[in-house]
Amino acid sequence: MRNRLIAAARRSMLQRGELYRRLDVAKAALRPAALVDRGKYRIGEKVDDAAHAVQQQFRDNRLPIAIAAAAGLAWMLREPIREHAPRLVKKIQDLATDVADHFRSADEPADENDIENVEEDDEAVR
Repeated sequence: MRNRLIAAARRSMLQRGELYRRLDVAKAALRPAALVDRGKYRIGEKVDDAAHAVQQQFRDNRLPIAIAAAAGLAWMLREPIREHAPRLVKKIQDLATDVADHFRSADEPADENDIENVEEDDEAVR
């Protein structure tokens, strides 16, 4: 009878210890810092999953997404484009005209006066 009581007391102490351990685990899990950490982890997992899905969609559909992004960017910048485009076009046209004039003057034959000056310089060198 005595041995049974001792064994029952041991079992009771072991169960009590187990319950206290579980209670400590539950307390630790319900602390605000632990709840915040668990929330951060779950949100981080969801963000990672979403980022992976977006990357996969971009890999699968590069051209349509790039076109849509360019169109969206142009739409967002439509007011500055309307304001600055005429001046930019004018500058580009002026630059193109200057380049064309530069090459056009290089292609034209030299004046007769320039040829005579070169011949005089040649004679002076001799």
